[in-house]
Amino acid sequence: MRIGKRSTLPDRAKVAVLISGSGTNMAALLYASRLPDAAYEIVVVASNDPRAKGLELATAEGISTFALSHKGMPRAEHDAAMDAAVRKSGAQYIALAGYMRILTPTFVNDWAGRMVNIHPSLLPKYPGLDTHARAIAAGDTAGGASVHLVTEDLDLGEILGQVEVAIRPGETPDSLAARVLLAEHQLYPRVLNAYVARPFDPEWLVAQVRERAMAMPEAEETVSHGMPCFGIVKGKKFAWVSLDHHGDGKTALLAKISGADEQAMLVERDAERFYRPPYFGDGWIGIRLDLGDTDWDDIAAWIERSWRAVAPKKLTKLVDAADAF
Repeated sequence: MRIGKRSTLPDRAKVAVLISGSGTNMAALLYASRLPDAAYEIVVVASNDPRAKGLELATAEGISTFALSHKGMPRAEHDAAMDAAVRKSGAQYIALAGYMRILTPTFVNDWAGRMVNIHPSLLPKYPGLDTHARAIAAGDTAGGASVHLVTEDLDLGEILGQVEVAIRPGETPDSLAARVLLAEHQLYPRVLNAYVARPFDPEWLVAQVRERAMAMPEAEETVSHGMPCFGIVKGKKFAWVSLDHHGDGKTALLAKISGADEQAMLVERDAERFYRPPYFGDGWIGIRLDLGDTDWDDIAAWIERSWRAVAPKKLTKLVDAADAF
């Protein structure tokens, strides 16, 4: 069941694609980006090999390209040049699509949470190379592909999506690889689309609030005035999630504050993010969650503060005592 009306997405997320060869996954991402419901657009295709065939396709399709051979360059220097080209394009995300370079920790950390990769196995099985041969040798009944976030640990970032491909009797690594590649072309655009859209998806935003609100002691979830609502068991409410309330088009956390002065100060400081929620009075603040840049640590702090504002003192004292150890 959908929780609320899907927010209207802003301009499509800008994605840079890094390749080293033929760029078939890049092509799949590119053509999917031209569908009416696409949440992203490709703004540059970059490669560590100026002869990469995928660059020709990107150019023919009107996409900007950048190429710089890594040969003879220190890895950090090459990564810095690639990073500069990506940032110049205005990209907000990076999709690795057959980019055959291990990236430096600096590069990876600078794009943490905004760089994805596709790997030809059902991770966490078979990170690294020779994935199809290893799956066949192990007697697996299925291989497949995984899209994951890129971290310093090779192929071990959070898995965002997977697809299975049957391993048939007499399968060879080459025959399996050919079918897995077809599956990759279906998987990668869908997962990337969902990933860049989720900061605006009410269901995902509610789930993020729920995770943090329900982590508070003696918290419970109910529905109040058609909104997900979080309170203390048999006690007061400390948070709501407003979902297009009265057609305002917003997805927002409603949290307790000290009063009208703080409310006015927050709205004046950032009127796009903070607002006075109708029907809730001066003791509450609306905090937009659907702007695409939500700081979830900050939201967790707001939720904890709001919880403390309504929690019985004996409960907050227990929490403070536990935190002291």
